[in-house]
Amino acid sequence: MGETPASDHVLRANRDAAHTLPFGDRRDFDAAQRGFIAKREPGAIRSADGTVVWDNDTYAFLAGDAPGTVHPSLWRQCQLNSMQGLYEVVEGIYQVRGFDLSNITFVEADTGVIVIDPLTTVETASAACELYRRYRGDREVRAVIYTHSHVDHFGGVKGVTTQEEVDGGRVAVIAPAGFTGHAVAENVFAGTAMARRAGYMYGAALDRGPAGQVGAGLGQTVPTGEVTLIVPTVDITSTGQTLTVDGVDFEFQLAPGTEAPAEMHLHIPRYRALCMAENATHTLHNLLTLRGALVRDPRAWAHYLTEAIELFGDRVDVEFASHHWPTWGRAEIIGFLSTQRDLYAYLHDQTLRLLNQGLTGPEIAEGFRLPPALENSWGARGYYGSVSHNVKAVYQRYMGWFDGNPARLWQHVPEQAATRYVAAMGGIDAVLAQAETAYDDGDFRWAATLLDHAVFADPSGSRARELLARTLEQLGYGTENGTWRNFFLSGAAELRGDTFGTPSVASSPDLARQIGVQDLFDALAVRIDGPKAWELDIAIDWTFPDLGHNYRSTLRNGVLTTVRKPAAPGANATVTLAKPLLPVFVTDSPAAAAAAGAMVEGDAAALTALFSVLAPGNPSFPIVTP
Repeated sequence: MGETPASDHVLRANRDAAHTLPFGDRRDFDAAQRGFIAKREPGAIRSADGTVVWDNDTYAFLAGDAPGTVHPSLWRQCQLNSMQGLYEVVEGIYQVRGFDLSNITFVEADTGVIVIDPLTTVETASAACELYRRYRGDREVRAVIYTHSHVDHFGGVKGVTTQEEVDGGRVAVIAPAGFTGHAVAENVFAGTAMARRAGYMYGAALDRGPAGQVGAGLGQTVPTGEVTLIVPTVDITSTGQTLTVDGVDFEFQLAPGTEAPAEMHLHIPRYRALCMAENATHTLHNLLTLRGALVRDPRAWAHYLTEAIELFGDRVDVEFASHHWPTWGRAEIIGFLSTQRDLYAYLHDQTLRLLNQGLTGPEIAEGFRLPPALENSWGARGYYGSVSHNVKAVYQRYMGWFDGNPARLWQHVPEQAATRYVAAMGGIDAVLAQAETAYDDGDFRWAATLLDHAVFADPSGSRARELLARTLEQLGYGTENGTWRNFFLSGAAELRGDTFGTPSVASSPDLARQIGVQDLFDALAVRIDGPKAWELDIAIDWTFPDLGHNYRSTLRNGVLTTVRKPAAPGANATVTLAKPLLPVFVTDSPAAAAAAGAMVEGDAAALTALFSVLAPGNPSFPIVTP
């Protein structure tokens, strides 16, 4: 990884960037270091079996000026993100940062502590609690608040409390309405593909270093370890809703459909503090994350930021979020939130203006410029999201994948198109000659396009693969965006034979147990190999004594349809099982479920036929090769 030195073209561009951005402004470094109490030494966090699940010490190289292989603005952001330890936000609110992609926050209450966003894994959350308690005392957890439905904000919950504590009423779990459904659905339906691409997005398998993974913009990377979930006991259903937890008042603002489908902000009057979840961080965020997701709504995002200013602007002395460092002072907070609001509103409004003039997504993105005040704001730079892919996301949200040109309505798939392009250009040698010229000229985007065709036309061609790997490295070295860099360098690694599959996944047995019955059957449906199932006509009843419900599944025309309804004649087989066993059926096999206590009556061959046409996802599917 990172086998190619930076070209003169990249070195020159990175030097120019160092002179055009306000690097003399060190206020973010002061803010990121403010309130520092102690760090974890050494920085490695291990699972029970000794496996390292997180090691912030691997980023010790992020010191001094940026090397030529890293955009200086991204280097600066990663220096800030790599700071780790326990920090005082204000007296009574503490954060542990640098233990995960996200932050964990501790709000001290009358008799214990309230935890906001318990990180991604049990191991990182437990380590954060240990550091907090070492310096702030062994306060018992009285409540956990999930600000939104992404795994890095709830997956470590069993590192801070237990299911037994929650079931016994000793710990409340508070979340925005709709949290559980959104939290689990994202990891089920397209989870295999998203996890595979997340490996690229976070550079999970790349070596850490100036020629490798340096960070991801929002945080450094994602941890491995155990992902858990405890279902909320308290739903926040409306803006303005208040709650008193262990003597501390909270006022909530719902912000659905923004950075997450279920998300909320919260104000803590006792501390004059505002938590903005993940809707106001020190970077341009994603409107469509590169790992894949539903397109987010920048119009709503901007609206909720405006609403937060109006609701809380006169009652706040500190603003903090689930990533990055806080902002102190009323004027500074309103300025920060206003800049973030203007950022998403400008992307939305100007993209709509230009698409209504007939420009396509790529055309809009190519010429799109932010206003100078936003362009020169460190917190609006594209370290995680980018102007380029966010503009295309806005276009996609409103117009879809088709740009309206009928010549592009029914194009050949990449492998077939590549064969034709290469032949039209005179063969592989001619394409490679042009790609080498483009590479030498510093036109790495065109070189990548040519070499992409060459690799897809002749996947075994080592010369094309190596030149494309070198080209992707140059693109990675020159980009300011952390996730783009990780994609480029991960692609280069796989072209050289380092096919790393899916190093880190968000799904877990704990999440599977929380999935609703209907969602589990829907997850089963997307695994049906349609052509293999064309001739099958099967009906199966599923009876859940613990729920008192019955479901009827039918498989016809390659479609599995499941409806909750009373048992009735006509089923080929009836499966009786407790709801917790259903994930075993979905993820394993009928035999495993039977061994765990499921019972089958009727024609067991019908169940066998159903499972014979299930196709598992491929967590190592190719991305940079056919």
